[in-house]
Amino acid sequence: MSIPPPPGPHQPQGPYPPGPYVPPGPWGYGYGGYAQPVPVNGLAIAALVLGVLCFLPAVGLVLGLIALSQIRKKGERGKGMAIAGSVLSSVGLVLWTLSLTTGAAADFWDGFKDAANGGGSAYSLKKGDCFDSGTGALTGETYDVDEVPCAGAHHGEVFAVVKLPGGAFPGDSAIEDTADDRCYALQEAYAMDAWAVPKNVDVYYLVPSEDSWSFGDREITCLFGNTDEDRSLTGSLRNDATNLDADQMAFLKASNALDTVLIEEPEDYAEDDLPANTDWAADVDTVLGEQAEALRARSWSAEAERPVAALVKDLEDARKEWAKAADAEDVDTYYEHYDAGYEVIDGKTTVTAREALGLASTVPSRDEDYDSGSGTGGAGELDV
Repeated sequence: MSIPPPPGPHQPQGPYPPGPYVPPGPWGYGYGGYAQPVPVNGLAIAALVLGVLCFLPAVGLVLGLIALSQIRKKGERGKGMAIAGSVLSSVGLVLWTLSLTTGAAADFWDGFKDAANGGGSAYSLKKGDCFDSGTGALTGETYDVDEVPCAGAHHGEVFAVVKLPGGAFPGDSAIEDTADDRCYALQEAYAMDAWAVPKNVDVYYLVPSEDSWSFGDREITCLFGNTDEDRSLTGSLRNDATNLDADQMAFLKASNALDTVLIEEPEDYAEDDLPANTDWAADVDTVLGEQAEALRARSWSAEAERPVAALVKDLEDARKEWAKAADAEDVDTYYEHYDAGYEVIDGKTTVTAREALGLASTVPSRDEDYDSGSGTGGAGELDV
């Protein structure tokens, strides 16, 4: 597997981040299952077993060829297993031969066998798992990963696994584009509180390679990793329904809806495209109204009731400024209300409400967060 570098402003990481970086290669290549119908021909079974285990590959190849001959003559089942055993034995024989002179093939084959058995590889990772990459980095190539406890130091944390449809290999670029789009879109469902995600964390992914695709690998594994290749993560970044209470969930859903529209700010400044910016300001006005209504309608705990009420009042004040920005007919007027509206967002009342709810209360850098979350950040990719 290989991890591609993130697009845009980010830098690629090991099997992880999408964003303003140039995405690195994908992780999770070449680990598929081999579900076959129960064979009747005994040599077909033996050939497959020897092929998967890479044990006596020359014998496995011979048994596979003999089995195919017997199956044709006797009409027995097991043709698929005989073919698979022959192919795997052939590959094993080549790698075994190379390893005699270079020793390089041994590591690859060990990783391949682990993957095929669903263990010790990117292919076996699931949502919530933490791991160390085989190379110590989240970019480049690796043949194995080691699952480790999230409480300790680790290279990556899986926040989503995306299943790809079957068919012909779509190409590295197509898979990386899908990984970039899907992984950034899914990160919020796992780490709902963006304020709790350190600024040195970005999104990465493991994607199938053309070789792993041929063995049944159809998964994109979305990960969080450290943007500093020499440093690891410590502790889980997960904050969702598994570890948040009802009040925290309700607050974050309303807050994230606003963050989503703020991320969509036009790339062109108002002086270059005033209509696009006033249209966006109108969207912010609308979402602020929805957020204030959602917060107002909920019955909060005694500790959070007054702080949330104060925040709602500020949101309504901010909404008035955004409404005026939306109606602005010149750039100066637009920016006057734009600045006034932004002063309230993520201001003191937001921090106080978060503190009352037991959520992260350190205001993140808006530029960094929005760049990363917009899908223009850099995604890292690791190929197997």
